[in-house]
Amino acid sequence: MMEGKAALKQLAPYQQGKQIQEIKQMYNLDRIVKLSSNENPYGYSDKVKQFLNEYIPSFDIYPDGYTKELRSVLAAKLNAQETELVFGSGSEEIVQMICRTFLYEGVNTVMATPTFPQYKHNAIIEGAEVKEIPTVEGYHDLPAMLAAIDKKTNVVWLCSPNNPTGNPMAKQEFIQFMDNCPDNVLVVLDEAYYEYVDPNKDIQAINEINNYQNLIVLRTFSKAYGLAGLRIGYGIANEAIVTQLNIVRGPFNTTSIAQQIALVALEDDDFIQDTKAKNLEVKLSFQQFLHDIDWGYYPSETNFMLVSTPNSGTELFEYLIQHGFIVRPGELLGIPNTIRLTLGLKEDMERFQQLLVSYNKS
Repeated sequence: MMEGKAALKQLAPYQQGKQIQEIKQMYNLDRIVKLSSNENPYGYSDKVKQFLNEYIPSFDIYPDGYTKELRSVLAAKLNAQETELVFGSGSEEIVQMICRTFLYEGVNTVMATPTFPQYKHNAIIEGAEVKEIPTVEGYHDLPAMLAAIDKKTNVVWLCSPNNPTGNPMAKQEFIQFMDNCPDNVLVVLDEAYYEYVDPNKDIQAINEINNYQNLIVLRTFSKAYGLAGLRIGYGIANEAIVTQLNIVRGPFNTTSIAQQIALVALEDDDFIQDTKAKNLEVKLSFQQFLHDIDWGYYPSETNFMLVSTPNSGTELFEYLIQHGFIVRPGELLGIPNTIRLTLGLKEDMERFQQLLVSYNKS
C-alpha cells in the first residue's frame, strides 16, 4: 500500500454527522432542525434568489482566476487595495493555503485551545510543531500565547469571535498583542462571524493591515451571508503576504457562480442587518431562558452558543437528536459537559427550550 506523510497517522478524515434524511428514518421523524453547523437559519438574500431566476451559468468556461469583479467591489467596500485580497473556497481553504505557505518541519505555530480545529489539522499535515494555549473561560489567553512564541514560530492563529466558544477579543488586547508580536511571525485573525459582532466590540482589524505588515484577516460568505453551500471566503493582508498565498492557491479555486452570487449578496446590507437583529433577539431570549433554568453559557458574539450542561453533552445530544434537533456535543470539541448550538428560528428555539426543560426534569 502507498504510504502518505507520516503526519497523517496522527489525523483522521473529517467525520460529518448523520444526514437529515438518515436521522428522519432512524427515529421516524417528519422534521429535523439542524443546529450543529452554524448555518444561517434565515437563508440568504432575496436579491440572490432573484438573480438565480435569471442567471444562465457558463459551466463550460473556467472561472475568473483573479476574481476581478468581486475583488474590485469588495476592495471598495472594505476600503482596501485590490492587491490586498486573496480568495478561497471558504476561508477554510485560505487556512490551508497559509499552512502550506508558511509551515513546515522545523517551525512551530501557536494557537488557542479549543478553537477552530482546521488550524491544527493543516499545521500537522505540513509537519509543523503545534503549541496549544488553553483559553480562559473561552477567551484567548493572549499573554500566554505571546510568551509561547519563539525563534521557530512562523504563524499565530487568533479566532475572534472564537469557535466553538463564541467569545470575542477586546480591541485593546488585540493591539497590545500585535505591538509585542515579532514582525516576522504571521498573525492570522479569523473573523468568520464578524457580521454578528456588536459594533461596540468590533476590533476593526482591517484598519490595522497597514499598521501591521504581518497580519492577515480572514472572513467568509458562509455564515451571515448564508452562502455556505457555495464555498467562498477571503483574506485581507499586505500585498507581500497575498502574493505568496497566490503562489500556492489553485488557479481556479473559486467557481464562477460563487463569485457572482457573492457579488449580489454584498449589495444587500439590509439582509445582513435583518439577520443580525433576529439573531440577537433569539440570543437574548435564550440567554434569559438559561438563566431561568440555572444553566451556564459562554458569552457569544456569534450565531451560536456554547452551553454548559448538567452532565455529558453527548448524552444531551442523543436525547435531542431523538426529538429532531441536531447539536454538537462538547465532548467532540474538547469541552466536556457542554453543547454548541446554532441560534435557530424563534419558533424552533421555543420548542428546543421545551425539550431542555423536559430533559432537566428527567
